[in-house]
Amino acid sequence: MLAKIHKWGNSQGLRLTKNLLADAQLGVGDEVDISVKDGVMLVRPAKKIRGKHRLKDIVARIPENYQIGEVDWGDPVGKEVW
Repeated sequence: MLAKIHKWGNSQGLRLTKNLLADAQLGVGDEVDISVKDGVMLVRPAKKIRGKHRLKDIVARIPENYQIGEVDWGDPVGKEVW
């Protein structure tokens, strides 16, 4: 895909097609990491996409032998029905 760099205010930018973003699994609002290596600009998805944490990363930290248990939150204090 060929694209042209345009001036937007005091900045410059590229317009990316929806198909190109879909192929890269990116969407509007996603953060990207931009770097230059040997004169080539690389655009990669940031490690944290759409928020501070990714569910996949959180679940990966759960120990394999983790056992869930019940938590007693005390007696009802309002109109809760148990």
